[in-house]
Amino acid sequence: MTPKHKLAESNVPVIGGVIAAIGASLCCVGPFVLLTLGISGAWIGNLTLLEPYRPFFIVIVLLLFGWSGWQVHRPIEACASGTACAVPQTRKRRQIIVWTTAIIALILVSSSYWIPLIA
Repeated sequence: MTPKHKLAESNVPVIGGVIAAIGASLCCVGPFVLLTLGISGAWIGNLTLLEPYRPFFIVIVLLLFGWSGWQVHRPIEACASGTACAVPQTRKRRQIIVWTTAIIALILVSSSYWIPLIA
């Protein structure tokens, strides 16, 4: 496997975590976005198709971000020589990306609690 493939594989947990966070927040963010765009109607209140799956999405978010956090914060000695994990600049950039996307995911996952306060 080439180093390029190793780089692509290590982004899977972060990308998966963001996608799962979006899935977990669709039941609340979807109607909010439609209302913000000026689209309204009684049918918007019925956009709760994914609500039963919300806990499943939240667990996926936590697992994927936990895994990606462990990957970018593990000791540099645990990294194989020649991988992106062993390069300090790359590690720092990935740590920033993981924390930024984790904050975005937290905002999305918790949206059902704060959106009613501002809508």
